[in-house]
Amino acid sequence: MAAHLKKRVYEEFSKVVQLPQEEAPAKKLRLTKPSKSAALHIDLCKASNPTDALQYLLHFARSSVEAESVEGVVRILLEHYYKEQDNSVRLKIASLIGLLSKTQNFNPESILDDTLNTFNTEKSHQVLAQLLDTLLVIGTQLPESLIVRHRLIEVAYKHLSDTYFGVRNKCLQLLGCLGNVDTPLNKDGQGLVPAVIGGSAPGVSGGVCVRDAQSLISDYFADQDPRVRTAAIKAMLQLHERGLKIQQTIYDQACQLLCDDYEQVRSAAVQMVWVLSQLYPESIVPIPSSNEQVRLVDDSFGKISHMVSDGSWVVRVQAAKTLGNMLQVSPHFLEQTLDKKLMSDLRRKRTAHERAKELYASGEFSSGRKWADDAPKEKVDTSAVNLIASGACGAFVHGLEDEMYEVRIAAVDALSALAQSSASFAEKCLDFLVDMFNDEIEEVRLQSIHVLRQISTNITLREDQLDTVLAVLEDSSRDIREALHELLCFTNVSTKECIQLALLELLKNLTKYPTDRNSVWKCLKFLGCRHPTLVLPLVPELLSTHPYFHTPEPDMDDPAYIAVLVLVFNAAQSCPTMTALFSDHTFRHYTYLRDSLSHLVPPLRLPGRTQAPGVSGIEGSGSVESAQLFLQQSLSRISTIHNLQDPGAQDLLNFTIRDLQRLGELQTELAGAADFSATYLRCQLLLTKALQEKLWTMAVPLCLKHNAMATAAAKQMLEETYKLEFLYSGLENRQVATIHHVRLQAKALQLVLTARTRRGVEPLISVCEKFLQEVESFQRLFVVELPHLQVQRASATIIEPTGESDNPLRFTSGLVVALDIDATLEHVQDPHNTVKVQVLYPDGQSHVIQPKPGDFRSPGPHRHRLITQVYLSHSAWTEACQIEVRLLLAYSSSRLCKAVWSDSSTEGLQPAEGATEGTIPFGKPVKVFIMPKPARR
Repeated sequence: MAAHLKKRVYEEFSKVVQLPQEEAPAKKLRLTKPSKSAALHIDLCKASNPTDALQYLLHFARSSVEAESVEGVVRILLEHYYKEQDNSVRLKIASLIGLLSKTQNFNPESILDDTLNTFNTEKSHQVLAQLLDTLLVIGTQLPESLIVRHRLIEVAYKHLSDTYFGVRNKCLQLLGCLGNVDTPLNKDGQGLVPAVIGGSAPGVSGGVCVRDAQSLISDYFADQDPRVRTAAIKAMLQLHERGLKIQQTIYDQACQLLCDDYEQVRSAAVQMVWVLSQLYPESIVPIPSSNEQVRLVDDSFGKISHMVSDGSWVVRVQAAKTLGNMLQVSPHFLEQTLDKKLMSDLRRKRTAHERAKELYASGEFSSGRKWADDAPKEKVDTSAVNLIASGACGAFVHGLEDEMYEVRIAAVDALSALAQSSASFAEKCLDFLVDMFNDEIEEVRLQSIHVLRQISTNITLREDQLDTVLAVLEDSSRDIREALHELLCFTNVSTKECIQLALLELLKNLTKYPTDRNSVWKCLKFLGCRHPTLVLPLVPELLSTHPYFHTPEPDMDDPAYIAVLVLVFNAAQSCPTMTALFSDHTFRHYTYLRDSLSHLVPPLRLPGRTQAPGVSGIEGSGSVESAQLFLQQSLSRISTIHNLQDPGAQDLLNFTIRDLQRLGELQTELAGAADFSATYLRCQLLLTKALQEKLWTMAVPLCLKHNAMATAAAKQMLEETYKLEFLYSGLENRQVATIHHVRLQAKALQLVLTARTRRGVEPLISVCEKFLQEVESFQRLFVVELPHLQVQRASATIIEPTGESDNPLRFTSGLVVALDIDATLEHVQDPHNTVKVQVLYPDGQSHVIQPKPGDFRSPGPHRHRLITQVYLSHSAWTEACQIEVRLLLAYSSSRLCKAVWSDSSTEGLQPAEGATEGTIPFGKPVKVFIMPKPARR
C-alpha cells in the first residue's frame, strides 16, 4: 500500500514539474512478425503449376512455425488441398499437416476434424495412405484422449478393405498403435476405448460389428499381399510393446507364417513366435501327427532353430539372435542344437517298461536268434512324426558355419547368452567357440574371443583347446591379440603343461610384437594368480636355478625375463613355499620390480627379510580399510581448522596435502579420492594465503606485491576447480556443489581485487552483474546435496612411444612422418570429444590433434584405449632434438556436468556466452627424438 501511494505521489509530482516543458508524446511502434499463413497463402497462389507448388511447400517445410500459428497454417493448407488436382501436391500437404501437428506446445486435436473431413473426398490411394499416417501422428500426440482414439480407429477400420496395400498397411499400423485388446464397444458407441467399429473386413459382412484389435489384425495374416502380412505381424507386435497381452490362439498362425514365401514375413514371424514363447512358456501344445505334447517354449525353440537354415540370410540372422533370448528352453532341446545327428529318427524313445508291456500284450518276445527281429515293423515318415524340427538338430552348427559372417556373429552372440545361463551348455559349446577363432573375418574372431571371455568362469580349457586359442597370438591385428590376452587373464587351465605352453606362446608374441609388452605382462600376472599350484613345479626351470651350482644372473632389461618374473611372483603370493626356490638375485630383482612395476608385482612376505616401513600398514592385509581410515582421519583434522590462527592453519593444510598425496601413491584404490581431497585443500590454502590481514588493511599503492600474489592465487584456484570438476569421475551433487562454491570464492576474490585496482564504477557494473548471475545459478542448481564420496581421477598412460630410444626418428623436412600413439585412459568421461594429443616442438611450436572416434576402444568399464597416429612435420634441423607428446583433457564450463544433474535441474538454463573452455594436461608426457633432414636437391 505504501509503495502504491509513493508511486502515485511521484506521478503527480512529475506532472507538476514537467508541465511547462510538455512535449508532444512520442509515437509507439509495434513490431510484429509476418504471418506464416499469409506468406504461405501468397506463395501457393503464385504457383502456376504443381511443380512450383511443390517447391513452395518444400521450402516451407524447412522453416519453423510457432505453436500459435499452426492452426492457421493448417487451414491455409487444407484450403489449397481441396483446390489442388495433382496427387503429389495433396500428398505433400497431408505430410506437412502431420509434421505441423508435432509442433511443441500445440494441441493437434484442434485440427482433427478438418483432417478427418479430407477422407470424404479423397480418391487417391497414395494420398489416403499419407492421410492415415498423419492421423497416426495426431493419435500418438494425444494418447490420453479416448474419444480421439475411438474416431481414429473407426477411420482405420473403414479403410481396411482398400485395394491398395499402402492404405491397409497404415490402417493396421493405426490399430497396432491405438487399438486395444478385448475392449468391445457398446451399441451406443460409448464406454471403454473400442478397438474397431464399423466398415468391412475379412470375415465381416459389413455394417457395425464389435471386434477387438487382435482378432481383426490376425485376419490379415493371410492377406494376399506380403507387405500387408508383414504389417499385420508388426501391428500385433506393437500391441505387445504397448503392454497388451496377446492371446495364445494365434500361435498356430504365427508358426505357419514361418514358411511364408517372402523373407520380410518370415523375419517378422520369428519375432512373433518368440513373443508368444515368452508369454506362455509352460503351455502345452500338441505335436502334429503325433500323440506327443511339448512345452510351447520348447516347440517354438525348435521352429525358430529351423529358421537358422532359411534361404534368406536376413532371416537367419534374426533367428540366430532370437535363439539367444530363449533362456527357458529345456536342456535336452538346447544341447541338441550342437549335434547334427537326428534324435532317434525324430521320434521319442519308449522306455523298456513300455516296450515290455507291448510285447506282453501281443504275446510275442524276441528270441535273440534273428537279427533285428524286434525292429519296428512300420515305416517312419520323418516329415510327419517329429518331436523337434530337424533344423533344430545342429542349429548352432549350421549358424557357425554359415557363409554370411553376419549370421556367424549372431550365432556366436546367441551361444554366449545361452552359455551364461547354463554351465553344462557352456562346456559343450566350448569346442565350437574355440573353432571360431580361426574364422576368416576379423570381426567374427574378435567376437568369439569376447564371448569366450564372458563364459570363462564356467569352463576349464584342455591342452588341445588351449593350443588352438594360443595360435591366435600370431594374428596381425592388435585388437585380436589384446582381446586374447584379456581372455587368458580369466581362463582356467588344467595342467602345468598348459601353463608352460601359454608362457612359451606369450613370449613368442612378445618377441614378434614388442608393443604388446604391457598386455602380455598383465596376462601373465593373472595366470600366475589363478594357477599357483601349477606354476610351483615349473619354478626351477623358469628361473634357471640349480640346487648345487650358481647360475648366471639374467638381464633385467629383457622383457621376456620380466614376464617370467611377473608370472612367478604373482603365483608366489598364494604359495608361500615357492620363495624357498628363489636365488639371491631373484630377491634383488623382486625388490626392483616391486618399486618400478608395483601394479604387476604383488607384496610378498620373504623369509628372513624385513618389510619396508609402511608396507604392513598400507600394503598388507586390510590395506584398503586402513587407508580409508587414514583418509577419514586426515579430513577430520581439517574440520578443526577454523579454531586455528593463520600460521597454524596453513601448516595443517600443508601437512595434510602432503599426507594425501603420499596416500594416493601408495594405495591406488584410493588415489582418486586422495588426490581430489588434496586438490581441494590446496584451493583452501591458496584462499587462506590470499586473505591475509595485512593485504586488506593497507592502501593499494603500498601493497602492490601482495595484490599481485592474491591475483595469481585467485587465477590458480579457478584452474584447480576446473581440474576438480572435469578431471574426476563419480562426483555426486555434494562434491560438484563444493567445487562451484570454491569457484565462486575465487571469482569473488577477483571481483574485490578488481574493485581495489580499477577506478570508476562503470567497468565494475558488468562484472558484478555476471557474478550475481552465477550466484543465482549456484543457488538454483545445488539445492539437494548427496553425502556420498566415490571419486575417481582421470588418468592416462602413454605406452607407445616409450621415450627410451636414443635413435631419432628421421624424415625429410617439409614432409610428414607418422608417430604411433598407444595410450590407456582410466575414468575419462566422453573421451571421443574430450581427449586430445599435443605435440610440443623445441622451438616453442605446439600442435593439438583431435583423434578420430574410431581410434578409441573400450576394453572394460571406465577404461579406454587410444591407438592413433600423429603426423609430424618441421623445417630442417642441424641435430636431433626431443619433442614432447602429451595428452590433454578438454573441458567447457557450459556443459555443467550433465552426467551429474538430471534434466529437470538444468531445464531452462542456457549456456553462458562467456563460457570458460580450456584443456588440462593429464598423464606423464613422453619425449621422442626426431631429426628433420634437409631435402636432397
